[in-house]
Amino acid sequence: MERQRKAQLAAALMAVVGQDGVITDEDELRVYECDGLTIFKARPELVVLPRTREQVEAVARLCHRERVPFVARGAGTGLSGGALALEGGVMVGLNRMSHILEVDVPNQRAVVQPGMVNVWLSNKIAGDNFYYAPDPASQTACSIGGNIAENSGGVHTPKYGVTVNHVVGLEVVLPDGEVVEFGGKALDPPGYDLTGVFVGSEGTFGICTKITVRILRKPEAVKTLMGVFESIEDASNTVSDIVAAGILPACVEMMDTLSIQAVEKGVRAGYPTDAGSVLLVELDGPRAEVEALVDPVSRLMKQNKVREIRIAKDDAERLLLWKGRKAAFAAMGQISPDYYVQDAVIPRTKLPQILREIGAFSDEYKLRVANVFHAGDGNLHPLILYDGRNEGELHKAEEMGAKIMRRCIELGGSITGEHGVGREKRDYMPLMYTPADLEAMLKVKRVFNPDGLLNPGKIFPTTKGCVEAGAVGRDGLRYRPHRLEVMGLAQRF
Repeated sequence: MERQRKAQLAAALMAVVGQDGVITDEDELRVYECDGLTIFKARPELVVLPRTREQVEAVARLCHRERVPFVARGAGTGLSGGALALEGGVMVGLNRMSHILEVDVPNQRAVVQPGMVNVWLSNKIAGDNFYYAPDPASQTACSIGGNIAENSGGVHTPKYGVTVNHVVGLEVVLPDGEVVEFGGKALDPPGYDLTGVFVGSEGTFGICTKITVRILRKPEAVKTLMGVFESIEDASNTVSDIVAAGILPACVEMMDTLSIQAVEKGVRAGYPTDAGSVLLVELDGPRAEVEALVDPVSRLMKQNKVREIRIAKDDAERLLLWKGRKAAFAAMGQISPDYYVQDAVIPRTKLPQILREIGAFSDEYKLRVANVFHAGDGNLHPLILYDGRNEGELHKAEEMGAKIMRRCIELGGSITGEHGVGREKRDYMPLMYTPADLEAMLKVKRVFNPDGLLNPGKIFPTTKGCVEAGAVGRDGLRYRPHRLEVMGLAQRF
């Protein structure tokens, strides 16, 4: 953006949100150049920090009128490059819009702003014996608005579903500044389910400014079991057996040896560091039901050669076990300078096979892989460990990640379970969808975002230039053709 135009735009934005609500300093803008996936960076030219819906509306109208690309950002914990300012322009930071607007306990609803940190809502309503079920691993930092953009999952997904299952209404500012409302407090309002369409649209349809969610009564009883296994295959078979037995745990999470060792160095959650894997199974519901399920789950673990079964004796021990699991990504810094997180889904019965293949890829590329995943719904998070200071290691990590994605799809899975497509996986989309499928999605996007100004460059693959060695795309980032070649997609672009 030309300097004079940038100064004029900054002045206009300051007139909307105040001088302290616009960031122009280059050093301060650096904070906003990436999300939790740091291998992709793109710095916005301006950051604006609104406090109200009206301010978001005015910012959108201004960007639309001036034909300036803009993108909304929550807490910046995303892991797909979904909130990067790929074409520069304006970033709309929503972290100042972090209030609870209403708690309606009798109707089991709460209304919040998009910058509300996920766990804050559960903390607020805990005194009424209620909680908000979607719980991503980053729930102490991530925002509910960001969860809506990515349709985030979490450890409680097997029983309680993902974000879309708990959002019933939205107030949205469209890219031209128009304000619309989708859904409401009713569970199934008449008309098209535009709330469901919006959740998971990755910030390409509009900016939500008010969110109505379902809140749930806390279960009467909770039991958390930790099974310690010599091999990750035995733990994987246990997961399949639990599901086949008709048991529906609230959570089923798994970690392998590397993940365990990283977590124990950082959190000391009590996982045995010599184990091949640990399996966390949480049961909740009526007390009689929970107590009745402990023995069947234990028997299934024993059938699969479990070495040890530990049942959390109280809430403190249970929370420590989960603290270890939720700190797994951050704990990787204990054992590796860098890591590249993957996010894919496979049928649960394919867990042993894909884990063997990931091990083979690890040997092929001579890069360690720490496996952490939501085993209950087949959502894998292989963490490819590398050292970015070594020439070519990031390249190898990306190439290996591409192979993992291809195999997951070939086994009947998907390229994302909860992190979204964003910038990272957009070139993988043709592996799952035909050109006609992608065009249908683009048509839906154009209904909401006809000018393409809001969050450009996300979800959908770029055009021919991206396969030319060293080509630079519209987002100003240098593409690596090997990613497409490994995926077998180069001929499609």
